[in-house]
This record gives sequence, C-alpha cells and structure tokens, in this order.
Amino acid sequence: MNIFKISIANLKDKKLNSFLSAMLLTLGIGMISMLLLLDKQLDAQFKRNIKGIDMVVGAKGSPLQLILSGIYQIDAPTGNVPLSEVTRLSKNPMVKSVIPMSMGDSYNGFRIVGTTHQYVAHFEAVLETGEVFSAGQTVTLGAKVARETGLKVGDTFESSHGLDGAGEAHGSHPYKVAGIYAANGSVVDQLILTSLESIWQVHDHEATAPGLQAMKELEDETAPHEGHDHDDHQDEKEVTMALVKFRNPMGLMMIPRQINENTTMQAALPSIEINRLFSLMGMGIDTLKALALLIIVIAGLSVFISLFNALKERKYEMALMLSMGATRGRLFIMLLLEGLLLAITGFAAGLLMSRLGLWFFAKSAARDYHYDLAQYRVLTEEWYLLIGALAVGFLAALVPSLGIYRINISRTLAEE
Repeated sequence: MNIFKISIANLKDKKLNSFLSAMLLTLGIGMISMLLLLDKQLDAQFKRNIKGIDMVVGAKGSPLQLILSGIYQIDAPTGNVPLSEVTRLSKNPMVKSVIPMSMGDSYNGFRIVGTTHQYVAHFEAVLETGEVFSAGQTVTLGAKVARETGLKVGDTFESSHGLDGAGEAHGSHPYKVAGIYAANGSVVDQLILTSLESIWQVHDHEATAPGLQAMKELEDETAPHEGHDHDDHQDEKEVTMALVKFRNPMGLMMIPRQINENTTMQAALPSIEINRLFSLMGMGIDTLKALALLIIVIAGLSVFISLFNALKERKYEMALMLSMGATRGRLFIMLLLEGLLLAITGFAAGLLMSRLGLWFFAKSAARDYHYDLAQYRVLTEEWYLLIGALAVGFLAALVPSLGIYRINISRTLAEE
C-alpha cells in the first residue's frame, strides 16, 4: 500500500476543500514573502545611498522631500539656494565636504544632475567606458540610463525642462555623452551627471570666474578656510541643494540649527527623516504581516476541518483497510501526509505569488522612479516560512489523524 499515492488521491477526491485550504495558505505565505522581499530590497537601497551623508541643505520646505529628492532622486526639489551660502558652509571648520547639486532637467524621464566629481567619488562609481564629465556640455551616464536610452559615447541629446521628460526642450544647448559608468547599485545608475556650469549654461547663466572659483573650493576638501570673499559676485549663482559630511559629531549637533535659524536654507538630517519614514511604513507592514498570519491560522483551521470531516466520512474505508492488514500507524501517517502536502503546496504557490507581485511592483518602481527591485532569490527568512507552514499543516492534521486510534473495526463495519 503506497500511502503517498493514497494521500494524493484523497486530496483530489475533495478538490474544493483542498483548494480552499491551499489557497488560504498561499495568500498568507505569499503576503509575508512579498513583504520580506520588499523590506530587504528597500532597506538595502536606502542604506546604500544614504551612507556617508550627514546632512542635506536646500530651499526651505519639507525636510523629507529634501532628503528624497537630494539623495534618492524620487521627489521634486524644494527650490534653489544661493551658491554663496553653500560656499560659506563649506568653509566651516566642522564641515568635511560639501557636494553641490543642480537639478531641474531630464532626458526620457532620467534626471540630469549638475554636480562635482566629489559626487562620483562618494558613490564609488567607476567608469565602464569613456571619461568623466567636464565643463562644456558633456555628461556621463549611469548604467541604467545608457541601457534604456541606447545612448553611447559620442552621442548628443537635448534635455527637457522638468523631471518628467515632458517639458520644453533646450534645443540650443545639446549635451554630448563623454562616458558611461558601470552599474554599482547606487543612485548613480539612474542619473545623467554633468558639471554645474553646464547646467548654468543651459539655463542661460554664464559661468563667471567667481562661480567657477566657488566650485573649485567646494570640490577641494582640504582647501583653506581663509581667502577672498566672492559672495558679492555670486549672488546670481544658485544650486538646488548640497550633500554635507561633518568632521565630527559636534557639527551634527550645532550646524543644522544654525542653518535653519540664520540662513535662507533648510537643513535636513537623513538619519532622522528616513527613520521617521520607515516607522510610518513599518506600521503598515506590521499590519499586513498580522493579517497574513491570521490568514495562515484560518488556513490551518480549514485543513483541520477538512481532514476531520474526511475522517468521519471515510471511517468505514479506514476500518476496511485495517481489517485487510493496514496498521493504524500507517493510516495515521497517511492523514498527516495530507496536511503536510497541503502545506508544501501552499508554500510553493505562495513563493510564486510573491515573485509575481514583486515583478509587477518592480515594473512600476522602474517606470516611475528607475529603481531596480527585481531580486527574486529565496531569502533565509522564507525557509522559516516553510517550517511554519509545515508546522501549521502538521498541527492541523494531528487531531484528525489521532482519530484513527479510536476506530472500532467490528462496530464500524457492522454499522455500514
């Protein structure tokens, strides 16, 4: 007697009950699996891009918006700030580095960011081909930009005003592709990087000598903090924001308040804002996980009811099998096997469902934000889900299976 084949035949005989039990397990496991995948990948993306950035300064507005637009490139900037104030900040003894950024244009939905070579070094971007951008309307493309737009070294293109690619084209100032970065999993992959003066030229601002001098001071982390004050000549120069790193914790304690109270800029601390964002997201994720666990418990009850009713309906069949030489232990294992088979089916279907859900989510994230979240490997935590699913199937089948030992063979056969 092949108890495995008999267990499968019994499940097929109760198609509706088996389907309902497996579907509930699939929904619960699928929801938890997808939340685990998203949580892992979003956490990795956020930590990768925020590393080494202590503060972001920009126009006054929402601090979270400033962080999302300046570090992650997934929101609109709050406005522009004078380059003179950013330059003055870079001369503070407690500031180690300041990376200015100018945004506002795009190409085919990919953002064009004017910055310095410090930005490239910070995100550890390495050239795959060509060279790094320089003055004179040259750009270096992120790996994803090059892959999706088809641009190659030497190609030219026209930028569009705005971040959605639907604005007016700057036809009189085309950019030339100087190089392409290798993919490294950072925000650089989805950006078109150029120099600050290129951004100014596109928007009809001549890059004057004082402006260029200020850029050189920002790029040189070891530049002396003394020198001529060019602020009077730089009032017309603006940048969108700047990424700041401090020399010591004292800067983190003192400078943000000084900026918010004494300048036209706003200081936002990534560690605070992102923790606040994740705490808000965490409430929703915890709620969904609790709902998924409730569904799994209901699935366990469904398996229990299904097998309990099946045992009552098949009591005569079980008594007949016992009279023909089957042992109660083998029949006990057979019923347990039915519960475990439902659990394994629900787990496998749940993993498949989570991957399909992640695929749709990743397509949306890639279209709207250019982030790649399509990592489908099985996580360590998901093997714990398998153990949990097997435990649910085992416990749900245990009580009905114990009923095998209460069957009175002669009485059951006589009643039939």
